[in-house]
Amino acid sequence: MRHAPLLLVALSLLACETKSSATKLDAKPTEAKSEAQPAEAKTAEPSTKPAEHQQPTGPIIEHTVKLLDGTDKSLADYRGKTLLVVNTASECGFTPQYAELQKLYADYKDKGLEVLAFPSNDFGEQEPGTPEQIRAFVDGEYHVEFTMFDKLVTTGPDKSPLYKTLTEDTPEGIAGDIKWNFTKFVIDPTGRVVARFEPPVSPSDPKLISAIEHALPPG
Repeated sequence: MRHAPLLLVALSLLACETKSSATKLDAKPTEAKSEAQPAEAKTAEPSTKPAEHQQPTGPIIEHTVKLLDGTDKSLADYRGKTLLVVNTASECGFTPQYAELQKLYADYKDKGLEVLAFPSNDFGEQEPGTPEQIRAFVDGEYHVEFTMFDKLVTTGPDKSPLYKTLTEDTPEGIAGDIKWNFTKFVIDPTGRVVARFEPPVSPSDPKLISAIEHALPPG
């Protein structure tokens, strides 16, 4: 019976050591999680940087094209403004984007944006009309105020010089054949293409609006 107090003391010391060891083991995952947090924040940081910090590269868009009335127009005349170049059609599922293009133009024209529409009959023959018919359609249905150009070819062996430059000479991520009507190119005030958006991306899409805002001339 004399040994009982000593046995109780020994058991108490053993229990304390076991509890202390368990506490240290439990703390390790918490420390690891804490160390991982700065890495996660660092990974997310680049996505918050605005696109204008990236130096535009590629050819300068300054081709001479024809307006819808047949008049020659040099795209160099738009230097200093931001351009949204779109191949359009009057009988396409994306044709209602004309309304969004008009709203985008109305919202940003005073900040330096020009919307340039190039009708094309390349996809599904969805732009069969004459210049007069196209003018009557866009004015009557969508009250278009932005600039309309004459029909041109956007793909294939007869591709127009403008679209050859847009699809073949631009940087990776922008270059590539036009796949359908209402493909959109954003051109900065220096005349260089800085973004491309495929037909399903509407003119009201936040990603497209953000690209335009980053490319607007300083004002």
